[in-house]
Amino acid sequence: MTTVLITGASSGIGARAASLFAASGATVFGAARNTAAIEKLEGVTPLALDLTDGASVDNAVTTALRSAGSIDVLVNCAGYGEFGSVEETTLADARQQLEVNVLGAVGLIQAALPSMRAARSGRIVNVSSLAGEFAAPLGGWYHASKFALEALSDSLRGEVGQFGIDVTLVQPSYVATDWHDTAMIHLERSSANGPYAAMASAMRAYFSSPALARQMSSVDAVAELIVKAALTPRPKTRYRIGPGADIAVALATLLPDRTFDAMTRKQFGYA
Repeated sequence: MTTVLITGASSGIGARAASLFAASGATVFGAARNTAAIEKLEGVTPLALDLTDGASVDNAVTTALRSAGSIDVLVNCAGYGEFGSVEETTLADARQQLEVNVLGAVGLIQAALPSMRAARSGRIVNVSSLAGEFAAPLGGWYHASKFALEALSDSLRGEVGQFGIDVTLVQPSYVATDWHDTAMIHLERSSANGPYAAMASAMRAYFSSPALARQMSSVDAVAELIVKAALTPRPKTRYRIGPGADIAVALATLLPDRTFDAMTRKQFGYA
């Protein structure tokens, strides 16, 4: 039986993916800071986890190993968006973004890898974003965290393949969750009243527009893709999901930087 440890399991994509793993017959440990919601998920064992606390990370992995004997799949799904201008976002907020989205994920990977190496098998699924392929104004620290996760995943894949361990990335574009609401709260706090206020206002309008809502992937669709990336025998290195996701990455790669910058400004309604 496959044993899965998934973070961010208290809500949204993580909660749905945890339920799908359990329905597939896997032994599932769902981790989050608040485990009350996880306790309601059928077939999912809750684990208390603070990604900014090394002892908490180690304890979560140790608890899962003691209970199940192995962690066959680690899914790093937890994360949030620290939005605001690079100038105005405090370094304390920037550090917190990297602690949760990058270092917390890597801490779990480091804790889980010894048992995977001993078993000479395992799968690590890092939930990234299209934001890890190209960057836009007012999301610099969030983009930085996802760029870092992408690079670390690529390096890691080359390192652990010799032990029978694979690493794959899932890259959603916009998803119908409250992630955007949280990101806009951070944006409001950082940049609503300063020199970037007009840009912040345009971004808030963009994220609340019915047109964007129609482009969003469902939580179910993204969760199903995570399960596929985790359980398929020969995974791709990256799984993208969302209308126009592949086209967006191609444009960011092929167009001159300033041309892509202009397209981004137009998309978000910046002057």
